[in-house]
Amino acid sequence: MAKQQSFADKSKSKSKSALVNVKFIKTVKSKSGSYKFLEKFVKVDDISKVTELK
Repeated sequence: MAKQQSFADKSKSKSKSALVNVKFIKTVKSKSGSYKFLEKFVKVDDISKVTELK
């Protein structure tokens, strides 16, 4: 049996997102005085909007 769909055909059918994934690292000072780093991935429309994240 022949393959019905190739890998190239599968990748063409997937739509690419206009959003950009950015790793957001936030520092938080704990009660004991040490710092903790909270990491999460955020989707942003444009790279220039990274400075607006909180």
